[in-house]
Amino acid sequence: MSARRSFIKQVLAAAVTAGQAMWAGGALSQGPNSGEGRISGLNLRDATIFRLPGMGDGYKMTWGADGQQFIVQNDGIGFTTKPRRFYKRSLWKLDGHPPALTVDEVPGYPAVDHVAGPEDVPHYHGHGLLAVHGRIYQSLGALDRAQGRLRHWNAAKLIYSDDGGRIWRNQDGSTPVRDENWAEQSRSRLAFYDEPDGCFSLLSFLQMGQDYRANRDGYIYVYSPNGNTEGLMNQLMMFRVPIAQMLERTAYEFYAGRTAEGAPVWRPEIEARQPVHIFPEGWVNRTSLFEGDIVVETWLPSVVWNEPLGVYMMVSAGTGCASDGTEFAQPGYLGFWVSDTPWGPWRRVHEDRAWAPGGNTDGRPYSPQIAPQWLAPDGKSLWLVWADLQGIRSLSDPAPIGSSAQEPDLEPQGPLAEAEMMRQAMPLLRFNAERIDLIFSTCRMQSEQECIAAK
Repeated sequence: MSARRSFIKQVLAAAVTAGQAMWAGGALSQGPNSGEGRISGLNLRDATIFRLPGMGDGYKMTWGADGQQFIVQNDGIGFTTKPRRFYKRSLWKLDGHPPALTVDEVPGYPAVDHVAGPEDVPHYHGHGLLAVHGRIYQSLGALDRAQGRLRHWNAAKLIYSDDGGRIWRNQDGSTPVRDENWAEQSRSRLAFYDEPDGCFSLLSFLQMGQDYRANRDGYIYVYSPNGNTEGLMNQLMMFRVPIAQMLERTAYEFYAGRTAEGAPVWRPEIEARQPVHIFPEGWVNRTSLFEGDIVVETWLPSVVWNEPLGVYMMVSAGTGCASDGTEFAQPGYLGFWVSDTPWGPWRRVHEDRAWAPGGNTDGRPYSPQIAPQWLAPDGKSLWLVWADLQGIRSLSDPAPIGSSAQEPDLEPQGPLAEAEMMRQAMPLLRFNAERIDLIFSTCRMQSEQECIAAK
């Protein structure tokens, strides 16, 4: 080989290496020290709180290619004051910006009625949503059929649409979508099934701009609790997968810790997984008020890339439990974290151990979500969405939790009557939203510890 050709080869190799380093590090590492300085806290603007009509919860969101936000609602009547159905899960489109919004149901979505099918079958709830390159993915989480203990989340299925939600397909490409029964559940048909401790049954997707256009490294990043019990559910796990291979489980790479130099380690074996973050303990229920006894969907993160500021933002919440472990006995935990990369480390900038939006201490807010479309153009403010079980009680116990709750004035007679009873008993079990402004530190030191020491 001539010296000239050898030199050109070396230059090209160096360029490729530099490019790989940019994708692996630089393009994903524009952290909170850039832009307007370090994020040091939040200003929750209670005066901006608004609510949409209807009833339900869940409210995972993604920013679609058409400019609208898709939003899932579980266990509700939709966004209406005149319900036609009581859904186990449904999908809607949000158009506009707070508080001037219009909401329309996605008619082609495989919605499920609350009373559809026999009771002793898996019920698939709508969880993570992701719009990416014209396709919409959703994860559906299902509970096991355990008896003698709380039912645990043990399965996650992926469905997708390539035409804006008109036609939905199973993981294998077949249509219509069908919810596998107990006998049909398997790892060949579901993304995750009966994994160690039930990990990766509740999936949350990293949101990176409209239709995932802000992504630069070609990977989808997915988060999930490590299990269903205290000490596991507060461990946040993650995997990544090339965008084109989202439906291929063999292409998943699980976060498995860091090298001595701090670079992330990715492994194909789920057994090699390591937490990217550990939330506080003490916020996972051990018993349940609800008939059916389930582990509440605690520590499900909402993670959004704030492109103007070059920072990843995460919000998550824990359930306020009684001394016996009963869920929603008191206000829960709200935390907000930021990071340079999708895998952390995550730095907490806000903590509330008695989360009470608007000062309502009778409230039981849960499942906070950052609306990915509603980031301010400068990245300095966002909108937080949640549901609230104020007034929650078991049907066998007439005393509501929360002194301001009112007794419903009718008994359930069919699914819509049951929904109306729930709406009256839990008036905030619906879409609640609040503007949040980011607070920035004026300290220009290299670390938070140096800033504290300098004060």
